[in-house]
Amino acid sequence: MDQPTLPIPISFISGRYLLFSIDDVTYLRREYNTCGVLIGTLPQIPQQNVFLGLPLELMPEEARLLVDKGVACIVDEAKAHDGMQSLLEEDRRQYLRELESQGLHATRILAERKDQQRDQKFKEKSDKKAATARAAAKAGGGDKHDSPATPANDSPASVADFFDDSASAKASTSTVPEQIYAVTPTTSYPPLPRPSTSSNNILARPDVPLSYPLFAHLQSRGYFLSPGLRFGCQYVAYPGDPLRFHSHFLVVSAEWDQEIDLMDIIIGGRLGTGVKKGFLLGGPQLSREQAESEIERTESVRTFSIEWAGM
Repeated sequence: MDQPTLPIPISFISGRYLLFSIDDVTYLRREYNTCGVLIGTLPQIPQQNVFLGLPLELMPEEARLLVDKGVACIVDEAKAHDGMQSLLEEDRRQYLRELESQGLHATRILAERKDQQRDQKFKEKSDKKAATARAAAKAGGGDKHDSPATPANDSPASVADFFDDSASAKASTSTVPEQIYAVTPTTSYPPLPRPSTSSNNILARPDVPLSYPLFAHLQSRGYFLSPGLRFGCQYVAYPGDPLRFHSHFLVVSAEWDQEIDLMDIIIGGRLGTGVKKGFLLGGPQLSREQAESEIERTESVRTFSIEWAGM
């Protein structure tokens, strides 16, 4: 897959940071350990609570980190789509023709794939008949060494019948009217131009919670982080892509001078051990007043791993 044009626009809609392009989602997951959460519905799958699709929602921490790295920018979609009002009618028709062309291309690819599968089945059927005929001839004519019997299924007539069946099957499918698949676009680029970094649609960096330095610290060390609500923590840390690895840590952030109830540490350690994970507690040593930037706070982060063990 080709690298998408940077910076990648992150759509800001109703307080959410969303990605609609599968190419952008794949690139950010592969290169920047950004997973997000799929929140879209898939029309082909009835159980929408099991399998979800685009768009991908990013945590504010993920969006902020991508903006800080210069990989992405935040786009106000409400302002960006004002251009739809000034779109010429000819541009609209051209865009619809492109969608129809994509649907026709997808239909042809599927038809070719069906033809290949059908030809493969005919070939397997023919090979099976020929093998059966050879086995029968060998069993019945083992004592006749002068002229081995020629199986009836291997005769020219039977082969011709096979090709006639194949040709008739192809002819029958070719008479069926070709149905053009409808293509549902996931982005508005085109017909709208991709937002530029100097556009008025670009928003400021997202506001992030105090746990952002810990999030950025773990992410810089190769961890994949996802929301930790289902485990009663802030983040769940994976040593690699969550599709390949189980998570290693339940992550909770705290300020360096923050008082922590001992019972909270015990509860976190017990819970982490119960689900076969470590309980990771960490935070920056520098406060916001002491640090000149979030980068300094991130560089001063220290982490502690707690596990409950029997003696």
